[in-house]
Amino acid sequence: MKHLLLATAASALIAGTAGAEEVKLGLHLGFTGPLESMAPDISAGAKAAAQEVSDSGQFLDGSTVVTSESDTTCIDAAAGTAAAERQVAEGARVMVGGQCSGETIAALENVAIPNGVMMISPSATSPALTTIEDQGLFFRTAPSDARQGEVIAQLMMDKGIESVAITYTNNDYGKGLADSIQAAFEEQGGSVTTSAAHDDGKGDYSAEVAALAAAGGDALVVAGYVDQGGSGVTRAALDTGAFDMFIFPDGMVGQELVDRFGSEIEGSMGINPAAEGDGRDRFMELSEAAGFDGSSAYAGEAYDAAALILLAMQAAGSSDPAAAKEEVMNVANAPGEEILPGDLAKGLELLAAGEDIDYVGATAVELVEPGESAGSYRETTITDGALEVVGFH
Repeated sequence: MKHLLLATAASALIAGTAGAEEVKLGLHLGFTGPLESMAPDISAGAKAAAQEVSDSGQFLDGSTVVTSESDTTCIDAAAGTAAAERQVAEGARVMVGGQCSGETIAALENVAIPNGVMMISPSATSPALTTIEDQGLFFRTAPSDARQGEVIAQLMMDKGIESVAITYTNNDYGKGLADSIQAAFEEQGGSVTTSAAHDDGKGDYSAEVAALAAAGGDALVVAGYVDQGGSGVTRAALDTGAFDMFIFPDGMVGQELVDRFGSEIEGSMGINPAAEGDGRDRFMELSEAAGFDGSSAYAGEAYDAAALILLAMQAAGSSDPAAAKEEVMNVANAPGEEILPGDLAKGLELLAAGEDIDYVGATAVELVEPGESAGSYRETTITDGALEVVGFH
């Protein structure tokens, strides 16, 4: 058995639970900023899991789950830290978030670690988070950009793209992803003509695009944000005819991309974390019934992040993050009965009986040390002005 529930009054006291309680789950996301179009569906995914657990009546002796939202802005570390501090002050000891890598690092180092708060991010992908000293309090259901870079490089080579220019948002996420793509592409024999940062929030990206165009390449990789500079650079590139083939990593892939550009980016490629199979199918049914877009980037990862937090608490027999953090890897991986979206009540019941579970969830969850997704990616092509799924990698 992976899990032995604590039975004595003394051990229950140490674990930090005594009967039914109200567990507060903070949703620490970028409701404003460069990925604000993605945040509502990410939040809805987490809320769906929390509601499912709360409604089950099986959670920690009949405990309930309440959620609270805080706005990280995605790019302002000070704002993200202040928002996390408010969550903790209001009683949240576990959080789904952050959404963007830089503010996730800030909230983790400034708030979560000092206060013993556990965080599971659905979408922070910087390779820097792999090696951060997190005291076992941080996990992520999104894979590292080290893996995304390898996938993008291979797909570009498979499509006969031999040279690219790269533009990236000027922060931890953008720089880490751009470096990963360049290293992987060059290792496979591709050529990067230039890799240059762009700042978000500008009204004119003609200078950036002129430099990218001068360097040239078969395609332009836009490692940016769809609600900010990434779209600004894409628009300038289209307007000047600098590039007609684009590679869009995860921060650009969503309905907002096709709403902005449609058939102008016909044939371009998008990559974002996602999985196929029964778990995804079940999540899509669940999200449709709940009234949100389950195919939106990181919505499934957010459902899985919330589910893992609450299942880990059940496995520990405690809402104390110090106890729950020790169970996240156990409930996420084999051995045990597979748990899909909609099965959380069954998972809770099995854990209460001391049985093992293998949480598969919406994104085929498999966590590797130090607590991050092994990684599965969805390849899309813009076809007739819409995102068409063409494969999983």
